[in-house]
Amino acid sequence: MVNAYVPGKGDLPPDDAALVARRQAALGPAYRLFYETPVHLVRGEGVWLYDRQGEAYLDTYNNVACVGHCHPHVVQAMTAQAATFASHTRYLHDTVVDYAERLLATMPAGIGHMMFTCTGSEANDLAFRIAREATGGTGIIVTENAYHGVTLAVAEASPSLGTGVPLGAHVRTIPPPDPARLGPDVGTAFAAEVQRAIDDLKRHGIRPAALLVDTIFSSDGVFADPPGFLAPAADAIRAAGGLFIADEVQPGFGRTGAGMWGFARHGLVPDMISMGKPMGNGYPVAGLAMRPDVIAEFGARARYFNTFGGNAVAAATAAAVLDVIEDEGLIANARDVGAYLRDGLADLCRRHETLGTIRAAGLFIGADILTDGKPDGARAVRVVNALRRNRVLISASGPRGESLKIRPPLPFSRANADLFLDRLDQALKAN
Repeated sequence: MVNAYVPGKGDLPPDDAALVARRQAALGPAYRLFYETPVHLVRGEGVWLYDRQGEAYLDTYNNVACVGHCHPHVVQAMTAQAATFASHTRYLHDTVVDYAERLLATMPAGIGHMMFTCTGSEANDLAFRIAREATGGTGIIVTENAYHGVTLAVAEASPSLGTGVPLGAHVRTIPPPDPARLGPDVGTAFAAEVQRAIDDLKRHGIRPAALLVDTIFSSDGVFADPPGFLAPAADAIRAAGGLFIADEVQPGFGRTGAGMWGFARHGLVPDMISMGKPMGNGYPVAGLAMRPDVIAEFGARARYFNTFGGNAVAAATAAAVLDVIEDEGLIANARDVGAYLRDGLADLCRRHETLGTIRAAGLFIGADILTDGKPDGARAVRVVNALRRNRVLISASGPRGESLKIRPPLPFSRANADLFLDRLDQALKAN
């Protein structure tokens, strides 16, 4: 894992070192902490997080709290519903139906059903089950450094988890839509990679079930342009009898500044759409939207129930998130501040040879860190940790951890962007 604390290292004060030791004893060896020296946070507000000493950290990474940390409207909706009624979808209650109808209204007309889970991992796991029933296939195609979740089925299709989590025999990986690798006609080249994966699955007697992509390719390093390049790939998987699943866990809910959903930039309608992280602004809410014909066979043969998926508190909280996105104009803000931030990064790129290609859509930006013109993950980690020391929180992605992953809460302002750019300028000068 890039940007991770190594136990026993880092400049930890005694109290934090003791907490790390307690954490390791209680939680075991599989958990990780960010940064060479972890941040001990105690509260959040808007785009800021605060440590025990009251120091403020600018959050340029956390899209879970997409409408800002501890937004009062979301907190009020959550607590009011928890104090009124909290139960699952096997009882009639208006809240989940109202929310489902409202969410579906943000999607293309062909998307007609919503199913609710607690996490994006569960949503993608459910998508796999439905795709297998709908197509009769088991083959899954993902990009080389994709992350789609942590359940057994989905972890087998998440190569970014590393060699300790083997890919499934039914999984094929393809290069991300990087013009530096695939050439300027990204759409045609990416579709050709999908077709090669389809052909390889068939050679091994595996029928294709789905192409699953995060529509901003966040774990691969962020690839957003040109809009429309995904459509030929979707056509290729459908021609082979499979489905196109858009993983909107990271690009969804207005982050790209071009509407609610990342796939909309590509002028296509997915067969299924998974969503999670920002949906509840920190409350565990996730879901899967789909075309009605895709779920018909699964629904006839099986039943779906999730004790907490779609519960009344989750639905009320998620509805409040939609309120804030709409009332505060956060999609337009993502577009406008995202463009401002991208221009600022382009200016830094002209002044620092260590800052490479900028790839962006709204408030989702990838920026390569280079040495002698080549991606350098070790230097990116140094930059990330320099920013952390200067109280700006960020992380990195890409196959070597070489790409800064800039993904702040949607209320991020131009003043916040200026502060980030100034601190990044300092980090680049020092590293």
